[in-house]
Amino acid sequence: MQQKTKLFLQALKYSIPHLGKCMQKQHLNHCNFADHYYNRIKLKKYHLNKCLQTKPKISELARNTPSRSFSHKELLPTKQENKKSLSKNMDAFEKVRAKLETQPQEEYEIINAEIKHGGFVYYQEGCCLVRCKDEEADNDNYEVLFNLEELKLDQPFIDCIRVAPDEKYVAAKIRTEDSEASTCVVVKLSDQPVMEASFPNVSSFEWVKDEDEEDVLFYTFQRNLRCHDVYRATFGDNKRNERFYTEKDPSYFIFLYLTKDSRFLTMNIMNKTTSEVWLVDGLSPWDPPVLIQKRIRGVLYYVEHRDDELYILTNVGEPTEFKLPPWACGFIMDSNYDPKNCPFQLCSPIRPPKYYTYKFAENKLFEETGHEDPITKTSRVLRIEAKSKDGKLVPMTVFHKTDSEDLQKKPLLVHVYGAYGMDLKMNFKPERRVLVDDGWILAYCHVRGGGELGLQWHADGRLTKKLNGLADLEACIKTLHSQGFSQPSLTALTAFSAGGVLVGALCNSNPALLRAVTLEAPFLDVLNTMMDTTLPLTLEELEEWGNPSSDEKHKNYIKRYCPYQNIKPQHYPSIHITAYENDERVPLKGIVNYTKKLQEAITKHAEDTGEGYQAPNIILDIQPGGNHVIEDSHKKITAQIKFLYEELGLDNTSVFEDLKKFLKF
Repeated sequence: MQQKTKLFLQALKYSIPHLGKCMQKQHLNHCNFADHYYNRIKLKKYHLNKCLQTKPKISELARNTPSRSFSHKELLPTKQENKKSLSKNMDAFEKVRAKLETQPQEEYEIINAEIKHGGFVYYQEGCCLVRCKDEEADNDNYEVLFNLEELKLDQPFIDCIRVAPDEKYVAAKIRTEDSEASTCVVVKLSDQPVMEASFPNVSSFEWVKDEDEEDVLFYTFQRNLRCHDVYRATFGDNKRNERFYTEKDPSYFIFLYLTKDSRFLTMNIMNKTTSEVWLVDGLSPWDPPVLIQKRIRGVLYYVEHRDDELYILTNVGEPTEFKLPPWACGFIMDSNYDPKNCPFQLCSPIRPPKYYTYKFAENKLFEETGHEDPITKTSRVLRIEAKSKDGKLVPMTVFHKTDSEDLQKKPLLVHVYGAYGMDLKMNFKPERRVLVDDGWILAYCHVRGGGELGLQWHADGRLTKKLNGLADLEACIKTLHSQGFSQPSLTALTAFSAGGVLVGALCNSNPALLRAVTLEAPFLDVLNTMMDTTLPLTLEELEEWGNPSSDEKHKNYIKRYCPYQNIKPQHYPSIHITAYENDERVPLKGIVNYTKKLQEAITKHAEDTGEGYQAPNIILDIQPGGNHVIEDSHKKITAQIKFLYEELGLDNTSVFEDLKKFLKF
């Protein structure tokens, strides 16, 4: 087997590098791309079949912000394989709901990473890393492996767990709510588990086992939000820790991914639009890695492996609407494929061209399948399209109570993001459920710049097309109003991080559409931030926003939409901004400057308008100690909801009582 693997890797060394030349010479489609390499790599069957289901999107990897979820051990898996399993899961869901309804709500817990390996389940219980036998997962019979308090951190939690192949070691990445820095601890599994080592500032990590049955941990080191170094370490009697690879281009970052068959470790070196993958032989991790394809600007690809066959998911080539021939194997070149004719299911970064509606359930959003979920009978889910300025149809997902009457008089909360090719998050949050129950309409606008409709959807909303996202957002809100969903005086808009760009731009260009705005860690000063190359993410994000320092076209275009640059004396909606003192991704200075300039413009407008003018409320809530991935605190949630109810003139008597059902106060 080892000899077979070496021959396979040697073949890769001599065959795959030619791919770059071929790409540069001709516009490839499925046929000539796969045919060109069929004789060099064995590609004969469709074996992918969800092999990339767990792989995060490029943009999510670029801004790796792992978070904890509001959940319970017995809640359902997020995927339904088929109608039969869906029905079974829904029955289980009913049992879980019944159980949760009979227990005190304060017993809900925030849980973190959980992983099954061998016959055990590894997870966090209280402040400890523990494991229990798979068949005893519902009991309290678990083994404590490591007490997180030994790290002397403030409220630490685990956000990633990896178990060595033979379960001799387990590694866990631990961080706190007010810091993105993560510590990786390695625990030796024995009758008396003991911490073998700890590594600071670790981003991604994976185990492999070499030919001598020795466990080797590969991990990436993150410095100043940049992840450029890969290390490998061994433990026990043959303990060592050495640097394995360093990426010299500051605009790229590295993440590690173990193929689903655990055969190869992939080093993925990428920025927002370009990637390069190196293979590390899982059986010979001390050998040099093998380059799959040298980075070519604009070419993204991922690599999977099974039965000595490579499967490559990439964005290169022409769209297809026919079933791929067997020799094409895992080569899907574009986001515009027909999912009905695709022999296997794919996930990010490739997205099908159709947008799917979702059901709003007790604990999560289920993809619409036609199965009637009794939990959602009280809520209605709609898919609506708005026509943007250029005629582009922009999808929206809308939730409201089934028995709501006269929707035009109901409050509306609009959500938007539209950047980095990331999908707008519609995950369950207690406050969202409470708002729906209290009569609110929730609308999610999937504007260009996001990733809901594929890579082209992202491309049409970045760089010198960023204004498309603004036009889409404006069209969405106008469409909602014209179709009888609320009205401007009852409309609020909310966004997080880069979503603040579109929200701030709309407040400048058409503030009459809104009554109130809530922003969290918002990106508001695009121009000055992208001009400052000393900031940790500026170089990495040139592909998203442009380079105003060296490109006058980019600079002038950013000036057209940058929220900070376009503030002017006029009537603005009331705005509540939550910022974090230690935010390294969105500098606090830019938010403070924006708030100050906005208040000055409002004051000037009030003076020009004269007596009787009611100025909007501008609130800047700076959370001490927090960072860009701060978790949802009760204080933050209640402050934002209180602001919305007061600004829209609504009675909040019952809403906070309902929140207590979900949150500890």
